[in-house]
Amino acid sequence: MTISNPKKLAGIAGAALLIAALAGCGTAPEANPSSSAGAGAGDVVDGFKPCLISDAGGWNDKSFNESAKNGMDKAADELGVDPIEFESTNDNDYEPNMTTAISEGCTLIVSVGFKLAAATVEAAKANPDLQFAIIDDYADTDQDGKTDAPNIKPLVFNTAEAAYLGGYAAAAWSAEAGVNKVGTFGGIQIPSVAVFMDGYALGVEKYNEDKGADVQLFGWDVAGQKGAFTGGFDANDTAKQTAQSVLDQGVDVILPVGGPIYKSAAAAITDSGDDTLMLGVDTDLAVADTSVTDVTLVSIMKAIDVAVYDTTVAASTGEFDAAPYIGTLENEGVKLSSFHDFESKLPAGLTDELAALQKAIVAGDITVESKNSP
Repeated sequence: MTISNPKKLAGIAGAALLIAALAGCGTAPEANPSSSAGAGAGDVVDGFKPCLISDAGGWNDKSFNESAKNGMDKAADELGVDPIEFESTNDNDYEPNMTTAISEGCTLIVSVGFKLAAATVEAAKANPDLQFAIIDDYADTDQDGKTDAPNIKPLVFNTAEAAYLGGYAAAAWSAEAGVNKVGTFGGIQIPSVAVFMDGYALGVEKYNEDKGADVQLFGWDVAGQKGAFTGGFDANDTAKQTAQSVLDQGVDVILPVGGPIYKSAAAAITDSGDDTLMLGVDTDLAVADTSVTDVTLVSIMKAIDVAVYDTTVAASTGEFDAAPYIGTLENEGVKLSSFHDFESKLPAGLTDELAALQKAIVAGDITVESKNSP
């Protein structure tokens, strides 16, 4: 059951998201969700009710909200339970949606994104017998370095590692074209956004070091932690203008970080009439939104769907573990997508170079150092 208007929630029969434990920080989510659920419907604990609350981006953002919903839907279908999914339309919906989820008997509540941290922490403290998970945040509202309640499981991703590969690929593409300029911009400057930009910048630096090249990056300064941001995650005129300000630097590859703002980047690219390409984030954007396939070089992915799926399945058997899950290249919680139609157009040897870089990162021979990594 999907709820799109929190003002109409009262009286709707609920099901609560029981957030299952992915074991510990280093444990990978299952690579193949369709085969990992060891529990049939008969194994589900009595009263198990999974729920999911989106941020204002909504279920059709082609990014982390939609990915979380896909994971929840798949788990619920296999477990034979009916989830309640609360779609927030603006920031004022978070607390009402959380309150309704609790009143409707949800036993596991998964929150999508840092904007729901305050509501999640308040609810978790007031309801210690319920289980919560939050995507892309540690729910550390008092900033003491610890999750604020023992019944909240953070699902976070060291996206800098995959973005490093994306930055290297973007630099290689731009250098091959003789442009030698790439760019990025973000929604709101928070760790889960800036971590993409850090990794991307470091990947460009690596390409320059390895190739003796001079590919310039516009829109983000790693050392100063300053760059181009829209101030939100909406695909609006502000986002398009921000994208345009980066495109005006002459870049031929751009990385928009912030869910729907990729639409604004695509619109700015179309208006420019140039052969500029962009990178997707969170999901494989060329597949998720075919309207931008022809301008999407590659995507920097987070396995949010798999993490939510595995968490829900584990919780359904009563095995909740609040230890943070951290997605990495090693456990396939983050990765680079296929280049799809651009595969045959890549610079010679690039895919082998990316594979070698990934192997080195996993082995610990290369450390992608980001101030924003989880």
